[in-house]
Amino acid sequence: MAGADLDLIRGTLDLLVMRAVSTGPQHGFGIGQWIRQVTQDDLRIEEGALYTSLHRLERRGLLRASWAITEKNRKAKYYELTSAGREALQRDTARWTAYASAMFRVLQTQREAIRLLEQIS
Repeated sequence: MAGADLDLIRGTLDLLVMRAVSTGPQHGFGIGQWIRQVTQDDLRIEEGALYTSLHRLERRGLLRASWAITEKNRKAKYYELTSAGREALQRDTARWTAYASAMFRVLQTQREAIRLLEQIS
């Protein structure tokens, strides 16, 4: 599905951002790149939405930010998970995994029903 225009399901951007920084501090541009790479370009986060999410997560105490120098020798704000952020990431990951699993079962059932209808037609 690479290159497809996929809309984010409400509430998933914060989870994506927390997952992106879960392995270590990352600046906003790097977070956007990571999401594109991991989703094989299926998800491209607009800069405005990304920074809104980063600021929201920081206000909620799930991320902390500090200034540092990038690999290209530029000053950038780096974000990392707080302990509350790690707990939220675990909780939200479990919830989305259960949701995705349930949706997959529903869609699989739909595919099987279509296959059966095609066989009897």
